[in-house]
Amino acid sequence: MAPPPRSGDAIFANVDRVNAELFTLTYGAIVRQLLTDLEEVDEVNKQLDQMGYNIGIRLIDEFLAKSNISTCVDFKETAEVIAKVGFKMFLGVTASVSNWDPEGTTCSIILEDNPLVDFVELPDTCQGLYYCNILSGVVRGALEMVSMKTEITWVRDMLRGDDAFELRLKLLKQVPEEYPYKDDE
Repeated sequence: MAPPPRSGDAIFANVDRVNAELFTLTYGAIVRQLLTDLEEVDEVNKQLDQMGYNIGIRLIDEFLAKSNISTCVDFKETAEVIAKVGFKMFLGVTASVSNWDPEGTTCSIILEDNPLVDFVELPDTCQGLYYCNILSGVVRGALEMVSMKTEITWVRDMLRGDDAFELRLKLLKQVPEEYPYKDDE
């Protein structure tokens, strides 16, 4: 008897999807247009991160509504949910979490597969480009909406010859939730 589906798998099975090749080629066209318009690779990296951030602050609502995930206890649990449920739900891939620091505030999310890079080869003129920088922005934006200020950087990138994609997450501070009103006592 097969084990019950994991949470990310169950959600992925019920989410509306677009054709993966269309998604990949559309993203590639966006990156190419940014390279044409901005000309500087560093500016493209910043723009991709900002685009991802804007997506992340909106995507978290859909994630929370469809996943029925309760509040995570700490940053470790949050990172696991992002890797196992979030990446599966929105990209169809499962990531792993490793390389925790002793304080539990810094870790790596490792992707063995990344649908954004299908059909992609970086030319020599774009070696400083973090092609998937939109993902770091999405994660940063989503975490900020759940009161976690983070810094996200790319450590490894298969487009640069590495064996996997590795995002380094660093929790800068846990922002206490503020409510716009006070209860009458």
